[in-house]
Amino acid sequence: MRIPFLQPRRRDYALEPLRIADSRAVSLLHREDFVRPWTDGEFAALLEQDTVFGYAARETGQGAKPPVGFVLARLAAGEGEILTVAVARSHRRQGLGWQLMDAVLRELHAQRAEALFLEVDETNVAAIALYRRLGFREVGKRPNYYRSPEHGPTGALVMRRDLR
Repeated sequence: MRIPFLQPRRRDYALEPLRIADSRAVSLLHREDFVRPWTDGEFAALLEQDTVFGYAARETGQGAKPPVGFVLARLAAGEGEILTVAVARSHRRQGLGWQLMDAVLRELHAQRAEALFLEVDETNVAAIALYRRLGFREVGKRPNYYRSPEHGPTGALVMRRDLR
């Protein structure tokens, strides 16, 4: 029986810049959803680049626990690109993906970027819906870009959001 006056606790998150020290934790998180997950070494190598930045999300009040979500992006020649984004399954549907993407958009606005691009698996309905709500539109498709055990080869939608 559900008691009507008790509301489920909404989780709060703190976003902070992604650091090389987070590489191991985000590689483990990345493994939850990607057929070919990136290693901690790959994350560290990306974060060493001047053009790459990102944000880690930690649940508030949880001390120094690993991130429960993250986004990694690049800014070069006035254009941003989402390299990857992941949210732990146990923390989805809390608005965390929106918060992570918003942090990137704010950074790119501050840097006066022209546009932000990303690629998303055409079968990832939830992510596509989020990106559309954030103002992205489909500008291309890469057939057979991803491979998954349940869907086989699937295409990548290339999406863009103008920032100016």
